[in-house]
This record gives sequence, C-alpha cells and structure tokens, in this order.
Amino acid sequence: MGCDLVPVPVFCEAKEGVFEVGPGMNVHAPLELEKEAALLAGWLSGIEGVGLIGISRAPAEPGVASISLSLEPGMRRAEEYELNIAPQGVRIAAKDAAGIVRGAATLWELALSQGRTLRSLQIRDWPRFAWRGFMLDCARNFFRVEFIEKLLDLAALHKLNVFHWHLTDDQAWRLELASKPELTGRGAFRQDIRYEIELKKGGFYTRADVARIVEYAAARHIMVVPEIETPGHSTALLASHPEFSCRGAIDSSVQFKPEDHYGIFEDILCAGNDRVLAFMDEILDEVCAIFPGHYVHMGGDEAPKARWLSCPACKSRMDALGMRTGDGRYEPERLQAWFMGRMAEMLARRGKRMIGWDEVLEGGIRKDTLIMSWRGAEPGIRAAFLGYDVIMCPQTKACYLDHKHLDVPEEPGHLGVCTVKDAYSFDPVPDGLHEEEAVHIIGGQANLWSELVYFGRQAEYMLFPRLCALSEVFWSPRENRNFDDFSRRLTIHTQRLDILDVLYYKGKLF
Repeated sequence: MGCDLVPVPVFCEAKEGVFEVGPGMNVHAPLELEKEAALLAGWLSGIEGVGLIGISRAPAEPGVASISLSLEPGMRRAEEYELNIAPQGVRIAAKDAAGIVRGAATLWELALSQGRTLRSLQIRDWPRFAWRGFMLDCARNFFRVEFIEKLLDLAALHKLNVFHWHLTDDQAWRLELASKPELTGRGAFRQDIRYEIELKKGGFYTRADVARIVEYAAARHIMVVPEIETPGHSTALLASHPEFSCRGAIDSSVQFKPEDHYGIFEDILCAGNDRVLAFMDEILDEVCAIFPGHYVHMGGDEAPKARWLSCPACKSRMDALGMRTGDGRYEPERLQAWFMGRMAEMLARRGKRMIGWDEVLEGGIRKDTLIMSWRGAEPGIRAAFLGYDVIMCPQTKACYLDHKHLDVPEEPGHLGVCTVKDAYSFDPVPDGLHEEEAVHIIGGQANLWSELVYFGRQAEYMLFPRLCALSEVFWSPRENRNFDDFSRRLTIHTQRLDILDVLYYKGKLF
C-alpha cells in the first residue's frame, strides 16, 4: 500500500485515510519554488479526473485541503525529501529544489496508479548516487525534440538527473553552431543504407532546440551533458573539414561524407595539426556557452592510431613531446592522452569539466577528468584506484540498452543480451572495492546506442523496463533492493507507463 514505487524509497509507511486531489486546488509554494510548483501542478493536472491545478505563493489556509512545498535546510543530503499524504493535505519538504522535484515525481507516480484518491502515507527518501544518468545516441539516428522531452519526463519520474546527449559521431554532426554552419550543412544528413536509391536522412538541433531541451531538463533538475566525439568517430566533422584529417592535410583531393554504415574508421582528427586544436577551441567556446551544465563529454573511445603513425605532423608532435619508447617506437596512446588533455584544458578555462570514455586512461589523463567505464567494470575499478571519479556504465549485461532483452531471434537489439534481471542485478560499486576507492564511484548510467534504433517507439521498447530497473540501482539503498519485490512492483508500474503512452517490452524478465 503506497510502497509499489519504482525506484523503491528509503522509508515508506502507510497511514490511515485518503486525500482527494480535486479541480481548483493549488500547489502552495514560496517564490523560490515557483517553478517546481508549476511542474507538479502540470503533472497532476494530467491525471484523469483531477482537472486544472493552480499554483499559489500564499501559505495554505488552515483546514483547507491543499498541497504545499517547502525547503528544510536541516535535511543533510542533496535531493533528500519527505512526502506526507494525509486527509488534511499533502506536504513535500526537501533539502533543496531538486529534492522537491524528486518528491513531486513520487507524488505524480502515486497519482498515475491511484488516480485522484491518494492513500495516506509518509515517505523519507534520498539518492544513493549523485550521478543517475541516461544517454541517447542522436548521431546514428535522429530523434525529435518532442520525443526527447517525453524521455526527460520519464527520466524525472524515475529520479534520474543526467541526460547525456550524444550529438556527433561518424554518421552525423547534429549540433548547429552559429560560427560553424558547415558542420551541420555537410554533416547532418547521410544516404539511408536501407535503400539503393539516393535518399537522405537525418536532421540537426538548432540553437533554439538546444535551449528548449536545456530549459525543459533544468525544470526537472536534470543536467544536460553534450558529447562531442574526439579524436575518433569524427567522420561527420571531416565531411566539412577534410583538411583536419592526417590524409586531408597532405592531399586536398581527400574527401569525406557522413558514414552510411557502422564501426570504427581509420580517419580521425590529426593530433599534430595546430589548426585542429584552434578549431576545437572555437567549437568548445560555443558549446560551453549554450550548455550551462558543469560537464562536456569529449569521447576519446575507439580511436585507431594507424593514420597518426604514418602522419608527418603527428610524428613530429610525438618527437617534440618525447613520445618514443626506449627502442625508438612512437607512443600514439600518449599522443591521444596529450590531445585529450588539451580538450580538458579548453573546457577548464570555461569552467567545465571533461568526461571521457575509459580509453582516455591509456597514456594518462588529467585527474579532474571524469571517467565513464563502458568496457566492463575493470577500467572503472582501475580509474577509482588511481583517484579518478568514475561513472559506471558497463556494456556487459548491465547498462547497454541497445542489447536484446532476451536471447531469442524475435527480439530486437544487437551485440549482446541484457535482461531486466541483469540490469537490476548490476551494482555500480563492485564487490571488493575498498572504501577509499568506492567513494570515487559517483554513480551509473544507462546508454542507448541507436545504430539499429530508427524511431522513438523502438527507443521506448529498448529503454523500458530496463531503465526502471537501473533507476532503482542508481537511487535506492542496496539493502532495500530485491528482484522478486521489484518484479511485483513492476506489474503496477507498467500500468503507469501505459497511461504515459510508453511502448515497453512485455516479455520475460530473465
């Protein structure tokens, strides 16, 4: 009763009585919580039979049924909240405004399953991890702003607080930059590989689109983290600037176009070319201006080094930096570390912190770099041991939601299998990690790559309910988690997803 929530709260106790949410009711909140009050009012107004809920800065009148929000500085944890539902009214108190939204999401979740008649209860709740993310690959296939907004609401419902927006790759450059219109002009569209005829597909996000997404996410206290892939996975950038490749700098006849298939490609950004560094500095100047969050993801994964080893400029750079082994061989991994270090410096000058996939550890990287461990848990363990902050998102039966739900031919997905139980069984802090290392695991993230995900409905199917399972992994205390109990709660929770028009996987959980 009341504890059918996903993710499961720290403490939940049922009480006697019910509270009726009715038309004409207000959410009462002080001025500093006006945006959070408007968000909750919007969520509740969408519940069947509730009608329009307003907001008011005036305190709730004694004896009048109402919903009230307040900040409680005495609470110790970021995003901590308390939700009380009683016949006399609903009260959400929190440490901070983000906590108010987490409590509002819990109230919304209850209303989705109970309707306008809410059973009385008390909840005290806070997150286990500070970083609770989901990534959507919009480079391989393009998703509309409206769909991203739907996912942001679903993320808020599940108490996620980071949207990692994969915007550039070999297949497309999706981010419009005022100073670099050629990037989307040449890189946002490609030939559709499903047809032999010439058919372009793609799209890009305008500066207005970005502002809209950032604002929509901020209202839900979700940080947007853009990803600009470097130095590999950069074919779409090279489509407008072939001279920034090792071959293109030497031969002006070398041309590129956004890739129409998937994999790892030999041509990457030239690390020996100062013009590349200047160009990236200009790109990051604009990226940092339009994304107000503290982080920018710079990729760093799957960058083959064959071009660098045959490039005069890259070899000259390695000679100048002393990047040779004792027997005279070049060390391109150290060159990538140097290149990524320059990206981190550019971001630091603008008050941002760089994130990189776990390959950036090879050759060494600045200690303020945030590491995303995707090639299993081991790179994350190593990074934590070295003192780096880590986000765990291993592809191995855990966080890669482009993998199949079940190992049967009829299920979509590729490169692996990750059941709902696999996702739920994952823990970002591996067993055996010492306490001084475990503190560097700041959270986890679900990743949806879109090579074979062409439409929003497919994305929903791949995300849910595995994202429900991972949300509990990221939010709830480890000791409160139980797969059998989660499975029971999921039968109720999927009814909420039905109301929200989510096309989720309905098969076996393991």
